[in-house]
Amino acid sequence: MNLSGLFGRSARRTPRRGAGRLDLVAKPLKRPQQPGPRGWAASGAGGVAYLQAPQRWRGTTVQVCGLWPFPVGSGAPMTGVPLGRALNSDATVCCDPISWFARSRLISNPSAFILGKPGLGKSSVVRRMALGLAGYGVQPLILGDLKPDYRDLIEALDGQVIDLAPGRGNLNVLDASDALAAADRLTGSARTWLINDARQRRANTISGLITILRAGTPPTDREESVITRALDILDDRMTGRVPVLADLLQVVKDAPPDLREAALDRGSEVRYREITEGLEATLQSLATGTSRFGMIFSEQTTQPMRRDKPVAFDLSGIDDGQFDLQAAALLACWSTGFAAVNVSQVLADAGLEPRRNYFVVLDELWRALRSGRGIVDRIDALTRLNRQRGVGQVMVSHTMSDLLALPTEEDRMKARGFVERAGMVICGGLPRAEMRLLSEAVRVADAEVDMITGWQDPPAWSSDEEDPTPPGLGNFLIKVGGRTGIPIHVDLTPVEHALNDTNKRWRDVPLSVVPDEILGDGAGGALEEVS
Repeated sequence: MNLSGLFGRSARRTPRRGAGRLDLVAKPLKRPQQPGPRGWAASGAGGVAYLQAPQRWRGTTVQVCGLWPFPVGSGAPMTGVPLGRALNSDATVCCDPISWFARSRLISNPSAFILGKPGLGKSSVVRRMALGLAGYGVQPLILGDLKPDYRDLIEALDGQVIDLAPGRGNLNVLDASDALAAADRLTGSARTWLINDARQRRANTISGLITILRAGTPPTDREESVITRALDILDDRMTGRVPVLADLLQVVKDAPPDLREAALDRGSEVRYREITEGLEATLQSLATGTSRFGMIFSEQTTQPMRRDKPVAFDLSGIDDGQFDLQAAALLACWSTGFAAVNVSQVLADAGLEPRRNYFVVLDELWRALRSGRGIVDRIDALTRLNRQRGVGQVMVSHTMSDLLALPTEEDRMKARGFVERAGMVICGGLPRAEMRLLSEAVRVADAEVDMITGWQDPPAWSSDEEDPTPPGLGNFLIKVGGRTGIPIHVDLTPVEHALNDTNKRWRDVPLSVVPDEILGDGAGGALEEVS
């Protein structure tokens, strides 16, 4: 008899003690097992122990409006240039100093400071920002490209590349013709301000060049007064052509009464010659076309800078061994670039030119900072722009130690101020020894310290890969004030790979085609076997 239908349970026979018969005892019925979210849980049933997360896609509310309710909101900022994906959520992170200041008000100053060891992608991040901002109509200005890292990008944007190196191009630091031509179109206070700004920048740049040429010793207060007054006299003398440094040197040699008064020679020409002897010698080195500095700064500007296009100053023709010349060229390029920005903004305020926003890149900042005592003040005077002028700025250096390796505590404090005043700080891989210095400028949590220091490790000891990748390549932490940082990874598009190959000179000539006489006896056979 089938009792399962009667009791709703399966039946089994169980002998009862003390009875000579078998009683039927009800037993619960086992229902068929249902598969879980990862399949059947039984051993060998094909269950999945690891479930891969589905691929995420991002779109606007117009593009994905029909997919509701599947989309989810993002906690990462979505204003600005798509910079990379968040490492902790895989969400897209958009970031650049101009958009975060002007559009979303996430920062109070449209500037960024980027730190990281060489080879981990600092220049790639800057290029991504510059390329994205160019799409928004912002003009990138690369004021000093030493490698070069940005030349291909600027050329792809139909911009202007200015070569500046001995035998390749000249830059006249006394050339204020652009500002003076703009001043002729202005009236009132705007005209006066622009002329004074151009004169102050020239004096500041010359003093900076003198500091670098004198191996870090800045001009004295009396020499500063002589330079400023000599420039005024030179402007009154020169009509019809742009003065050069040789003309400034001639004014100092001529010793006009106004200049002698500025030198405080007490009516003695002999005393005047003693006061200006050192200044004459330094200006002679700058104004002579055969000297290292004079080969760049003694002649008229070869290629004037344009204001309506992206611009890059290519300094790669200056040898890395000429450290002082690189620093001098960077300082001169920064002065020229910011002077052009001021001219553009003043003309736009007067309605004489269209409004242009600029993204200014100051790479290799540490090279200029180390060039002499007081050079921090020169850089600060050149680069300090009001946020109302529509200019975004990014400074790039390797470590905090580079910024603080200056001769005086006063200069070190001012250099650290560059990081403290930045609207955002973007950190790549850094040594653990840098964390204390970084924490003095930006609040960094212990977990963030471990993350940043882990990114600076070298690639694995393996020769299997043609181009082994460091573990921290493309990883960065975006810090804004005391907020928790946003860790991101920057992946380059195929177009960017073509523009961002900083090692292309190593790939221009494959080893398999290098002549045997260069590599030595037997090298050709070895290369042939390897290839």
